[in-house]
Amino acid sequence: MTSPAATAAPAARTPAGHAREKILATAFRLFYAQGFRAAGIDTIIAESGVAKATFYKYFPAKDDLMLAYLEKVDSVWTGQLHAAAEAAGEDPAAQLVGLFDALTAACRRDGYRGCAFINAAAESAAGTRVHDRTVAHKRQIRAWIRDLAARAGARDPDQLARSLTLVLDGGLASGVLDGDPAAAAAAGTTAAQLVAASLKTPPATS
Repeated sequence: MTSPAATAAPAARTPAGHAREKILATAFRLFYAQGFRAAGIDTIIAESGVAKATFYKYFPAKDDLMLAYLEKVDSVWTGQLHAAAEAAGEDPAAQLVGLFDALTAACRRDGYRGCAFINAAAESAAGTRVHDRTVAHKRQIRAWIRDLAARAGARDPDQLARSLTLVLDGGLASGVLDGDPAAAAAAGTTAAQLVAASLKTPPATS
């Protein structure tokens, strides 16, 4: 990629009405690929094609942009989990297993670098706004899974939810560390075993 400083003419500026979206889209790509520390503000400004004053109008501090990025990631990933669960049918027990199809799809994507929230937590200190947002996301996912577990008739919905989220996070991490999509399949198999073992009334066998 040619450096903006090396071009003969300045980059075309983005219309103000689209500036925030362009900044966020650029940050979404760079933060996930490079991490918060490596993706600098100057690079994001240059690649998004906005004026520095426009950038700071929408994001007075880098933390503000990082939080907006995490909100976007939350919306996308939570939507994918819910869609995968719903695709498994109306049975909550089947949905608990089906949601792991979202993990399989994520691990197969080009440029997959693991869970954006786990990555963010690794780069932020406890008690900061960014770290708190990562914790809130994980709690929201666990609460949703806990609700599915209760509706499925699990003997201990809290324990099942915690176990499944641990498997989910482990699958997200293993998918990037191993570079093997089979990690997601193994996580799904483990989830199915945990769900079956936790139900008050085990599913009927054919």
